[in-house]
Amino acid sequence: MIEPQDCGDGDEHEATPQTVPTLPSMPRERVPLQKSSVCSRSYFMVVMVFFHVYIINVIALLFYVHYNNTPGDVLASPSREAQSGSESGFQRDIYLPRLEGIRVGHVQKVSLMPGKTHEMRTLSLKPLLFEIPGFLSEEECRVVVQLAQLKGLMESQVMVPEGQEELTEQLNLSSEEIFNLLDLNQDGQLQLQEILTHSRVLDGIWLTPENLREIYVGLKADPDGNGLLSLEEFRLLGSDAFQRFLQQRGVKSSQLVRNSRHTWLYQGQGSHQVLQDLKKRVTRLTRLPSALVDLSEPLQVVRYGQGGHYHAHHDSGPVYPETVCTHTRLAANASTPFETSCRYITVLFYLNSVEEGGETAFPVADNRTYEEVSLIQNNVDLMDTRKNCDKSNLRVKPVKGTAVFWYNYLSDGQGWVGEQDEYSLHGGCVVTRGTKWVANNWINIDPDYQRQARYQQLVSLQEGEGAEDGDEPDEDGPPSQVTDAHQEL
Repeated sequence: MIEPQDCGDGDEHEATPQTVPTLPSMPRERVPLQKSSVCSRSYFMVVMVFFHVYIINVIALLFYVHYNNTPGDVLASPSREAQSGSESGFQRDIYLPRLEGIRVGHVQKVSLMPGKTHEMRTLSLKPLLFEIPGFLSEEECRVVVQLAQLKGLMESQVMVPEGQEELTEQLNLSSEEIFNLLDLNQDGQLQLQEILTHSRVLDGIWLTPENLREIYVGLKADPDGNGLLSLEEFRLLGSDAFQRFLQQRGVKSSQLVRNSRHTWLYQGQGSHQVLQDLKKRVTRLTRLPSALVDLSEPLQVVRYGQGGHYHAHHDSGPVYPETVCTHTRLAANASTPFETSCRYITVLFYLNSVEEGGETAFPVADNRTYEEVSLIQNNVDLMDTRKNCDKSNLRVKPVKGTAVFWYNYLSDGQGWVGEQDEYSLHGGCVVTRGTKWVANNWINIDPDYQRQARYQQLVSLQEGEGAEDGDEPDEDGPPSQVTDAHQEL
């Protein structure tokens, strides 16, 4: 048996004395010999053990990160500080995945249902907009339309937003303060486009520059006839002067911002299988946590008859410190009169192919810049989908079964919702022949992460209490978090 050798510096070792023939003395030279095989093997084993331990630790860490950030996880859970009652809130433990557009015209494969692959084409990068043909089958389109008809549709447009007068009183703004808010370019006078933007938001009535000039004459609001309102001229008008004038004259449906009928279809447990499948498909498409999709608005189904339209608008409003999202208002720490719909994503489905007209127009898609005051120039109103759809940068033709999908907000750079994407301005072109059926799935996410997390927690607690009481979901209407304000948008 060979005795283990010491791990030296690689020099030769003396041999055991034996009787051997005497040879002539030779000068000793250092011969490069390899280290002992036993020594090398031991050293190699030690290194490999440490290497494997390191690799195992890395793999374990990757698995931990993966399973703690999977999209299916609950949005947030209270941190230790939050559980102990401190004000540190919720830890950020989820990041919103965001699809890459690559370039306009780029096609990528998406798997939305077992055994089938869809092609998704990038239509624009500002906003980030995609088109998915064949998202719904012909049978699914028919079922959704029939369910909407069975539920019953209502007018989509209201003249005056409820609570508008109360909101004005709460704010207690002077004529000068309102004037400064409307004077977007701060030149000391109100142009037609500045008044038009205000009146459309306030009244839900679509006015053209010609209409506005008629109102000026009827109200004697512009004595010098230059089409501009100074502060002195504006002060002579009441806050509801336009509204009263239009009510006296009467308003046609074609003069409304939106001319359509709609209803809401519940997609939760107990709903029609087609509606549930559609929601699952949307969840896979957007790659968002199912909790976010489940707590968003129900499916809205809209019917546009001949002459039906929807002038250009944003599905979501900008969120300021003084503003809360409608769906999370109960989780807000402070009360505020300002609410807006926070629809992070819009998924629009075409339920039939329109004979003529009815395209979805994106007036400023992929523009180099965006300026609100530039939307109305030389009596050409890019937001007017009854007259100027052909001037939009992008128009999507309604084809049965096709879905279009876009982001209404940018990313904040940290995996959450950022600022409103102003390029997501869009509208429904007038239907010149036939009927148009569409459906909308909106994914509601509050740009304020802490508020969204508190909302998720409140809903979870309410669901737990409801389960104890044996409550059943209401299939005849939208969930409690969907308010009248949602329904009228």
